[in-house]
Amino acid sequence: MSATMKGRLNLGIVFLAFLIYLLCSPFLKACYAEKSKPAAKSSKLFVLWTSGDKEVALPGPAFLYPTYSKSKGWWDEIRFIVFGPSEKLLAEDAEIQENIKKMQEAGVEVIACKWCADKYGITEKIESLDIKVFYVGEIMTEMLKGGWATLTF
Repeated sequence: MSATMKGRLNLGIVFLAFLIYLLCSPFLKACYAEKSKPAAKSSKLFVLWTSGDKEVALPGPAFLYPTYSKSKGWWDEIRFIVFGPSEKLLAEDAEIQENIKKMQEAGVEVIACKWCADKYGITEKIESLDIKVFYVGEIMTEMLKGGWATLTF
C-alpha cells in the first residue's frame, strides 16, 4: 500500500470517528446528564436495632446517630425499631432506657417488636417506657417499599 493510500485511509478513519462522535454526542451527553442527576433523597430514616451487645448501643452509633441527626434536622422523620435481643437489653438496662428516653425527646419515634417482646415476656416492661409495641413486619415492609433510608445495628 502506497503512502498516499495510507494517508487517505488514515484521513478516512479520522473523518469516520469524527462523524460517529458528532452523531453520538447528543446521546452520550443525555446519558451522562441522567446519571449525574442526584438520586431522589428520602427525608425519612428507620434504624433497626437488633444487637444485644450494649457496646453497639452505647456509646455506639446505634443510639448516637439517630438522636444527633434528629436534633440537627438531618431527617424529617426517624423511626427506631427495637427488634430481638436488643429488646431484652432494653428491658434490663437502666442506662439504655435513659438513652432511649433522650432519643424520644429529640423526636425519634421508638417502636419495639411485639412478637419478640412477648417471646421474652417483657412486653409490659417495654410499654412502661412509653415505647410503642407492635408487630413490626408490616411496618418495616411499608417503610422499605416507601423508600425510607435504612440503618441496621
